Order: sequence, then structure tokens, then C-alpha cells
Amino acid sequence: MSTTKSALDTNVLIYSHSQDDLFKQDIARNLIVRSPVVSTQVLSEYINVLKRVMSLSKKELLSLCIKTFAHSDIYPVGMDTLKAAEQIIQRYDLQIFDSIVVAAAIEAGCDVLYTEDMSHNLVINNQLTIINPFL
Repeated sequence: MSTTKSALDTNVLIYSHSQDDLFKQDIARNLIVRSPVVSTQVLSEYINVLKRVMSLSKKELLSLCIKTFAHSDIYPVGMDTLKAAEQIIQRYDLQIFDSIVVAAAIEAGCDVLYTEDMSHNLVINNQLTIINPFL
């Protein structure tokens, strides 16, 4: 029996801090505890957004990241990821940052990418299914 390996996009991570939408917050937190893959692209976007919306010091922000991603697989974005992202843009016409997130998820061996920013149930390269967890 195979298990699904999943990746998370930035928007899902941001909802884990939502005080306005507890439904999405609960779903996001449940996905985070499943030890997902988080690309360095997503990690950077997450830190950038939290820096703008939360009144945390740099140390507090990094401590929050360490706690949040303690059981996640942080996947690096490298040259091969960028080349794969270029092919994804060419074939699926995704936004540039989305294509990098998708490419990293595929490289990390994920079956599912949870995001609300791309087409629900889109299958990329017969390998990765885009799922909007909030539907």
C-alpha cells in the first residue's frame, strides 16, 4: 500500500495563522502536521508574508518557522528545479513562482500539492495532482 507524499504551497501555510477563517486554519494545521514537503521557495514566501502581517521579531519569526516545519521536509530549489519550472510554464502556462513550487514538489517525489492558487485536480506531468484542500 503506497502512501501519498504531499507538498504545501504558501497560501495553505498562511491560513494556519488565520484568525478570520477558522475552517481554513484547521485544515491548514492538519496538513502541516502530516510532515509535508515545503520548498525553499515556499519557505521564503511564507517568511516574507508573515513578516508583513505579524508583529514578530526576526528571532521570533525564525523560531516560529523552526517549530512549524520541525517535521517537514524542506526541499531546496536549484538549477534543475528552475529548468523544470521553465518546462512547466511552457506546457501548463502557470505563474513563475507557482511553476517553481510545482517543479520542486515533483522533484521531491510528491503526489499531491495542496494550494488554492492553481486549478483544482490539475495533473502535472502525470505525476503531481493539484488539490485545493478548502473545497
